[in-house]
Amino acid sequence: MTFIFKKQNIPEVVLIETPAFPDDRGYFSEWFKASEFERNGLPTTFLQDNFSHSKKGVIRGLHYQLNPKAQGKLVRVLKGNIIDIAVDIRRDSPTFLKSVAVELSDKNNNMLFIPAGFAHGFVTLSDEVRFLYKCTEEYSKEYERGIRYDDPEININWGISNPLVSEKDLNLPLAKDAEVF
Repeated sequence: MTFIFKKQNIPEVVLIETPAFPDDRGYFSEWFKASEFERNGLPTTFLQDNFSHSKKGVIRGLHYQLNPKAQGKLVRVLKGNIIDIAVDIRRDSPTFLKSVAVELSDKNNNMLFIPAGFAHGFVTLSDEVRFLYKCTEEYSKEYERGIRYDDPEININWGISNPLVSEKDLNLPLAKDAEVF
């Protein structure tokens, strides 16, 4: 069983295809194998797993943590489908404030690796979404930061109107005012 690692338009962000092997009982799929992740330059140590459950039309993000608690994330959809977004917030990067958008679903069985130095968010497209992500660092309120999902400088097309967004996310700063890497 082999994972397929595909660098995105920002090469540090990696789509990971995880083959499924169906039979009359259902299917089997490996979701993580340290040797293959290591061989492809991705982390093999994750310190925290998070789960979210959302209804259709929800936007979560754009979230990140600063050093020394910056998080890389390995994300996957258990049920439903989303557009997952990673935004480069490394000020010295040639792709600063550029983004990667990938559809993840329980049908395509893909994962996305988002390294530290990127803000992360997603929009739910199905009636119900169950979303799992592994983090390379534990949550730290002290280092938690975010950028508004509708920042005009980043200009993400979320593909929906009238999204459901938390009060906390609505009050995040624009990128020009945010503390970034």
